[in-house]
Amino acid sequence: MEKQVEMLRNAAGRLVPARINDLETIPYQGVGGYRPTGRKHAPPIRSVADYPADGDKRVPSLKEALRRAGIRDGMTIGTHHHFRNGDLVANALFDAAAELGIRDLRWFPSASFPCHAPLLKHLESGVIHHIEGSMNGPLGDYCSRGKMRGLGVLRSHGGRWQAVQDGQVKIDIAVLAAPTADAFGNATGDRGPSACGLLGFGLVDSLYADRVIVVTDNLVPFPCLPWQIQGNNVDFVVEVERVGDPSKIVSGTTQITKSPDRLLIAEYAARFVRDAGILRDGFSFQAGAGGTALAFAIYLKEMMKERNITAGFVRGGSNQYLVEMLEEGLTRCILDGQTFDLEGVRSMRENPGHANTSPFTSYNYHGKGNFASLLDVVILGATEVDVDFNANVVTHTDGRLLHGIGGWQNCLASRCTILAIPSFRNRIPVLLDRVTTLCGPGELIDVIVTERGICINPRRQDLLDAVRGSDLPIRDIHELKAEVEAICGGPPAAPQLTDQVVAAIQWVDGTTIDAVRAVR
Repeated sequence: MEKQVEMLRNAAGRLVPARINDLETIPYQGVGGYRPTGRKHAPPIRSVADYPADGDKRVPSLKEALRRAGIRDGMTIGTHHHFRNGDLVANALFDAAAELGIRDLRWFPSASFPCHAPLLKHLESGVIHHIEGSMNGPLGDYCSRGKMRGLGVLRSHGGRWQAVQDGQVKIDIAVLAAPTADAFGNATGDRGPSACGLLGFGLVDSLYADRVIVVTDNLVPFPCLPWQIQGNNVDFVVEVERVGDPSKIVSGTTQITKSPDRLLIAEYAARFVRDAGILRDGFSFQAGAGGTALAFAIYLKEMMKERNITAGFVRGGSNQYLVEMLEEGLTRCILDGQTFDLEGVRSMRENPGHANTSPFTSYNYHGKGNFASLLDVVILGATEVDVDFNANVVTHTDGRLLHGIGGWQNCLASRCTILAIPSFRNRIPVLLDRVTTLCGPGELIDVIVTERGICINPRRQDLLDAVRGSDLPIRDIHELKAEVEAICGGPPAAPQLTDQVVAAIQWVDGTTIDAVRAVR
């Protein structure tokens, strides 16, 4: 018999659990509604007397490093995902924990990918109790079927930093894959045979975790320069044969679309940016890693060249197309949050204007500002959008949890947020009366661009005025929704869900914006 869970209604009208994994929930209180108090969490004080005087922190194996780090049942283990679908460390980490007889670990990754499907056996056996991190593919499906013993918790990249910084999540042991490191623990991701770019998602783990283990396949003499992880925050260094496959940081998402409909969406989005007056000298933009967003960047690049416009900065996920803009002088710099292909890795290593950043600088809502709010425009995707411009990025219309949040929520802080999406997928409409799972409130989403037209949020009268008289296909969102439903034979069927809550969606400030229920 399922345990009854007390539910609370938040400011978005969504029911969320009163407690998440034995901790009291702070319900979503609206955009800007929650203001924290207190001080940041801090790691324990350590003494140099407890570490080798010669600075050599190497231990013979990952299992030995976990043992020396004091791994125990029920601990929280942090990892980063910069290798994306090419990560080889997380699976080895939990294999080692299983060999040590450890159980009930909370895995706290910055994201998981299909390459982590082997961890299903550790969820089944009880080595891993539950996952608090974006779940892609098989692990998300496992959670959706109600099989995970604790609630999954999905946070944005900035929300993960916020949760650690604010003490909502205490990382007991961080295990950080590093393409290059020295024996002291200084580490970087932009060089070495497994170079993946930056290591910004692992930075918070290195700063706040009780114990930090760096795992590398390319040990270099001290000092490893430039370091992205400082050895002063590292307890142990482990050499392995291979930490990851950098060719898989692409993960199938960073290829320009060949779909005529999606190319049209990208063209419409670029024309909107131009016609709305956003495209001007010194402007800034961010585009995601999907095929449509990449095509948008290509269209925008040509418009910039035609008008002799130089961007003040662009935000990454870096890729070869942003690198070309940098090297052609079309932008002064790339502020990189995640490296999405090997050209991005090369550029980070070679170009002074290609800077590595972290979720603290880019996305952390509980800080004294962040880069996301400085962007003039951002192009994102979504699985669903409703007539109030609310959006979903984690579940499909059938309610199945198959995607992570990434930096999507954080990017909604930009001055103009555009969702570039097809009007339907597999003959299932994307525009709904109410999104299945609320990830981003409609008041922060300004424009929806589809192959059948562009919908501007009525809250943005300035944008409506800016494109009045242009030849862009501006549509009312209700009319567009009705048109798409007529094509698809009606609205999508309601998802078949149980009452069992399997995951919670956190907003950027650490409050709970929605809950995910198990599929039947």
